This record gives sequence, structure tokens and C-alpha cells, in this order.
Amino acid sequence: MTTSATGTTGPAPSVVRALTAAARHAAHPDAGPFAVPQGPCRACGGAETVLADRPDATVVRHESAVAKAHAPATDPAGHRARLAVAAHPLLAGILLAPLPAATPQFAGRPVTAWPYGAPVDPDRPDDAPWEAAATLLARLHAVAPATLAPLAVPPTRGPLKAAQALSRMRTAGRHPAGTDVERAWAGLPAWARGEAPAPEGGSLCHGDLHLGQLVRHPVPDGPWLLIDVDDLGLGDAAWDLARPAAWYAAGLLAPDEWRRFLGAYRSAGGPAVPPDGDPWPRLDIPARVLTVQTAALAVAKSAEQGRDLDEVEETMIESCARIATLPTELTPGPSS
Repeated sequence: MTTSATGTTGPAPSVVRALTAAARHAAHPDAGPFAVPQGPCRACGGAETVLADRPDATVVRHESAVAKAHAPATDPAGHRARLAVAAHPLLAGILLAPLPAATPQFAGRPVTAWPYGAPVDPDRPDDAPWEAAATLLARLHAVAPATLAPLAVPPTRGPLKAAQALSRMRTAGRHPAGTDVERAWAGLPAWARGEAPAPEGGSLCHGDLHLGQLVRHPVPDGPWLLIDVDDLGLGDAAWDLARPAAWYAAGLLAPDEWRRFLGAYRSAGGPAVPPDGDPWPRLDIPARVLTVQTAALAVAKSAEQGRDLDEVEETMIESCARIATLPTELTPGPSS
């Protein structure tokens, strides 16, 4: 194992070395291929920083570029299609476009390279770019899938990801909070649990929207762009609004921030909700699913790590307890 710039335990050195070589090549494409690196970069003398280390992603930065090792179980065909969408001219100004990757695979994991973008500053919550996030989503949802032909864009995985979170929670062992999560899960429609076909939706969706998925590029003051296309696909646009909606319903997102986000989405012509009036008939079930998914992952991590739930995690469990007692909104078919 290795240690990142933040002092936390990081990924295996072999993964870091492979990503370092990929990031150096992406940052210095005219310098030729980089072998497994030893010491400072021969092109600039700089070093690397491990930006992320999760089971589903390891990310290493070198100067102006980053390299990412995706999850081992990534579907190759779907991965290639998502990268092609990110590189498509119609998505310029919405999604950050990938760079050529000198090492497209390592140890069975796809490897991609990207320009480095400045992320949202977590220490400046008042500057959170909710309007930019909403506007980018609206523009993404407005892209007609037919205009991307012959690309075969895969479907989104909302219910599947939620079901996987429940499975992980159950595998982690019994936990006192698990009962509330299970009750909320049982109250969802079968299609929202991945147990029946979901209503069709034909919007191009990000699939995992939160503020960590925005960067400024070029740094430091370029426009905001969406990153991380691992869950990009065709589906119901309402699911891209589900996480902010769930946070708002749980009290984790201030009413003013929610109004800013929703208002900007509507002003940009986003199709996930009506242009005015009550948005909740469209958002209710997706928001409930994201609440349960988030709570299930929190319980699983608490059990796996042998620790207590933190305050935010407790809030999501409380939301599960509350929504388990409430009837669901009547939801029309998804917008497309």
C-alpha cells in the first residue's frame, strides 16, 4: 500500500505506478511513452498525487492530467460507449472530454486519462455551484440520443445500484439501523427495486450527480463541466435530480439551495420536471430510492468498519424511517 498527499492509506503501488505512467503521458504527450516510473518525471521533474482510492476507482494526478483506474467489473462495451459520448462534439461544454490513454487497461481494470479540473471547494459551501450543476444537467438531458448515432448508449442503472447497496448492507451483517432501511425499501415499487421492468425513459442522464462531479476547466476559472461518466446512460431524467431532492427532503440541503438548483434546472428547460408547479410527483420515488441507497451504504460501511454512524448517516436512516410510513406520490411516466 502507499500513502496519498493527504496521508491516508492508498492503493497498491503497482496500480499507482501504472496510473502515474498514464498520467505523465497524458500531461506530456510529446515526450513519448513513459515506462513504469522511477523517480521524478523526466519531462517536468514533478511528482504525482493520489486523488481518490475507492474499490470502484483509483485516480492519480500529474500536473495538467489525471489517470483513472475504473472498477474491475466495468462492462467493456458500455465503458467504451460512455467514453465516446463524453468525447462527442455535441457534449462539448457539458462533459469533460477524455484524453488519449497510453495504457487503456491495467490488471483487468479500464484506465482512462482526463484533463485536470479544479473541483468544488468543500470549505466554501456558500459558493457551491448549484445553478451550474442544474444547468449542465438540463443541457445534458436535452441532447437527443438519436443525434449521437451510431453510438449505442447503454441504459442507466438507478434501481440496480440501489439493489446492490441493499445487498452489500445485508452481506455486512445485522445492524440496528438496517430495519428502517429494509422497511423503506419494501415500500418502493418493484421496478424501483430492480425487481420488474422500469418505465422507459429516453433522456441522456449522468447517473451519479453530486457536487463532486463538477470541475472547472481550464483551471482555475474555466466553466464548470460534469465529470465521471461511469453511470452515463439513457433513462429517466428525474433520477439525476434525485440525490439533491433526497438531501433536501432529509434536511441536508437548505431550502434556498434546493430552490436555486430546481429554479436553474427549470430555467434551462430541463425536462425531468414540469416547468412550474409541484415537482414531487416526478421526483418522489427516485428521491426515496436514493435515500434508501445512501442509507444502506452507510449501514454497510458502519458494519464493515466497526464504527458508529455519523450525523449525516443517522439523518439518512431517520429519513428511511419517515418515508416508510408515507404513501408514495402518484408518478407519471418519465420525461424524455
